[in-house]
This record gives sequence, C-alpha cells and structure tokens, in this order.
Amino acid sequence: MIRKLRIRLILLTMLAVLLVMVILIGGINLSNYRQIVMESDDVLELLMRNGGTFDAHGHGKGPKEGLPPMPGMEGDDTQTDIETTIIVDDDFRSGKRSFMWLREDRIDSPELAYETRYFTVLFDESENAVLVDTGRISAVSESEAVEYAAKALNRKGSSGFIGDYRYLVGEADENNCRMVIFRDCGIGLQNFRNFRNISIFVSLLCLAGVGILVFLASGRIVRPVAESYEKQKRFITDAGHEIKTPLSIITADAEVLEMELENDSEDSGEAGSASSGNEWISDIKAQTKRLSELTQDLISLSKMEETSTMLEMKDLDLSALLKSQTGSFGAVATASNKTISSNIEDGIHIQGDQKSIESLLSIVLDNAVKYCPENGHIDVSATRYKKGAKIEVTNDTEETLSAEECKNMFERFYRTDASRNSATGGHGIGLSMAKAIVSKHKGRITAASGSEKKLTVTIQL
Repeated sequence: MIRKLRIRLILLTMLAVLLVMVILIGGINLSNYRQIVMESDDVLELLMRNGGTFDAHGHGKGPKEGLPPMPGMEGDDTQTDIETTIIVDDDFRSGKRSFMWLREDRIDSPELAYETRYFTVLFDESENAVLVDTGRISAVSESEAVEYAAKALNRKGSSGFIGDYRYLVGEADENNCRMVIFRDCGIGLQNFRNFRNISIFVSLLCLAGVGILVFLASGRIVRPVAESYEKQKRFITDAGHEIKTPLSIITADAEVLEMELENDSEDSGEAGSASSGNEWISDIKAQTKRLSELTQDLISLSKMEETSTMLEMKDLDLSALLKSQTGSFGAVATASNKTISSNIEDGIHIQGDQKSIESLLSIVLDNAVKYCPENGHIDVSATRYKKGAKIEVTNDTEETLSAEECKNMFERFYRTDASRNSATGGHGIGLSMAKAIVSKHKGRITAASGSEKKLTVTIQL
C-alpha cells in the first residue's frame, strides 16, 4: 500500500508539473506564432492597399533621401503602371485580430521595404495570370509564383500559409482582377521552430529534474503515513493476540459452568432452571465464537497486507480447486433453500499460493451463499482470460445495489444496509481479505450489480 501511495504521489506531482509546463510553453509558443502571423498580415495588407508595392511617402516611408528606390517601391521606373483599387478582406480592417500585439509603428519602420521579401501575381477575371512580379525575391521563379498563387486561389479564406510563405488574396473593384501577394516568413518561422524545439527540450529536462527530486523526497513525504499504517497493523495484530486469551478463558469457563448446571440439575431434579441457564450460556458461547472469528480474520487480513508476507507460488489447477469448493458449498446452499450451479472450464492453470487461493474461493462463495435470499440462486463460472483466468460468482440479492455500494464492498467492516444483521454471521471482513489476496497475486477483483437484483463478483488472476 505504501509503495502504491508513493508511486501515486510521484505520478500526480509529475502530471501537475507537466500540465503547468504544457500551458506555459504552449502559450509562449502560440504567442510567438501568432505574432509572426499578425505582423505578416499587416505587411500584406499594406502591400495590398498600395497595389502590390510599398508607398514611398506612406507606410514604409521608402528610401532615404538621395538613395534610389528599391524594386517594387513607388518611384521605381521598373514597376508596372497598373491602376488598381484593392478590396481587402474585412478581417484586415477590423482591429479584432491584433489585440495585444497591435503596434501602430509596426509597419512604419523605414527599413521595412528593404527587409521584406515578397512577390505578387495578378489574375484577370478568367483567372489567367496577367502580371507576375518577383523582383523582391530570388528564391521563387515566375512559374513557381503562378503555381503558388493558383493554390492560394483554390483554398478557402483570403489568407494562409503555403510552405513558409504567407499569402493574402484581394480583389480589384474596377478591373475584376484578383491579386495574390506572398511574403517570405522563412526566417521568422525558423526562429519560431528553433525556440519551440529548445523550449520543449528544456521543459523535458526540467520535468526529469522534478521527477528525480520528487522521487528522492517522496519517501520522506509518505513516511508519516507509512509509520501510521504500520502502527495500525501492529495494533490489530497485538490486540488480536491479547483478545484471544480472555476469549479462550470465557469459552472454557462457559463450558465448565454449563457442565456444573447440568450436574446440579441432575442432583436437584430441576430441569427447567438448567435449560434456562444453558440458553444463556449458549448465547455467551455463540458471541464469543463470533468475536474469536472476527479477531482471527483481522489478524489474517493484517498479515496478508504486509509487504513482507511471502507466498509460495506454484502451478495450480484452478478448475479443480473451484469445482471442489463449489461442491462443498452446494450442500450449504441446499440446506438454506438456495440453489447453486457452475460452468467451470476444464484445465485452467494459474501461478499462485494454494492456501491463499483456496481461502479466496471460500470467501467469495461463502459471501454469495450468505447474502443470497431464500429460494435464490448462485451461479459460478470460470474461463481462461488472457494468460490467466477469470472467475465470476453471481448471486441473487434482496435489492439492487448502487455502484457506490459495490465499490465500498471491499472496505473493512463495510456492509450494505440490507445485510446489516447478525443472522448472516458475517462482519464485513471477508471481501477485504479477498481483495488483499488478489492484490498479492497481481490480480483484480470487482463487484457489479445490474438492473436486476443480482450481484456479480469478478476475479481476474
């Protein structure tokens, strides 16, 4: 249990740290990517509004006085004289897309026209390329520019990425032409990718470091819980041994008193008083026996939960063991006006401790017979499951059990409201012992109650 608690603590801590890192690193990288997109969209919008060029006297401010204009800027003799008024997508005119990264001077830098690598393609109303301008980029030929622009026209939306190129599609309101402008974002995207990879690598290193620290500290963190748990188990074992002695004395004294009452009644001839005395003594003996069984079960459960308990693992014929146990409980069920049937596959073998497995089967079958109502039915089945076996014990119940009740059924001293009486002879320890045995065998035990008044206990070994 302590080992599981430690593992759970480490996993939960690592999961929490991982979640924080994913949110933090993911948010930073998303912000960087969004900034690249928005900056590119602002530049593309500027180019689109200027008909595919930079304005020498407006945004971009053009070259310094005395310097020749760059290709593609107003004032350059090589640019094509095309009078177009570009209609831009409404998303570019609204300020909604720019929120925290919006800066009025982003596209007012005098170096913008010299830093930007872009190309434009103009299509007529028949979608034929009538103008291709690749004067501001050397990595793309005119044919490749037309190919890129055709892909952009066939996509939904007015903007997006094709490779490392961000594009914007606009329409001319007079000539029924469409212009596609591409901006090379390769440097920005490469910086983004480098930062992303470095941030992921650093995050993994930090996560590994946190994992090592938590692993080293987890032993000290769970130590108080471990000590408390060990003291609890030691108390149960010690108290059980201390209680067994007075219980044995009470039982012996009750038997002696019963014999003396019988002898006195024979001497005096008063059979009625002896019968009344024997009834009280029988009650004492019955409750003492019940308390002795509870004490023994608690000791057995405490020993079973100890990590130091070693099991003698060997090959077991589970089919034969289950058939034998089912046959033994068949007589008990018949005596209680209950029926029991079995469907057990032959030749099922598992690795297990024979004494523990026999105890497990006895507990589950005994529980089914005890809490099955009169004239009810118990069904036992066993099949091969993966590399082991699956056992199902189903019994009728007086009422349908909730999922919460089925879950708590394996807790110590837990009993459903319908079974809280001493007539069954149980005290809520049996299924806890069954769970401890199954856990020792690296298996799984569950309980489920469907819409019908039935309870199914499933064991996977």
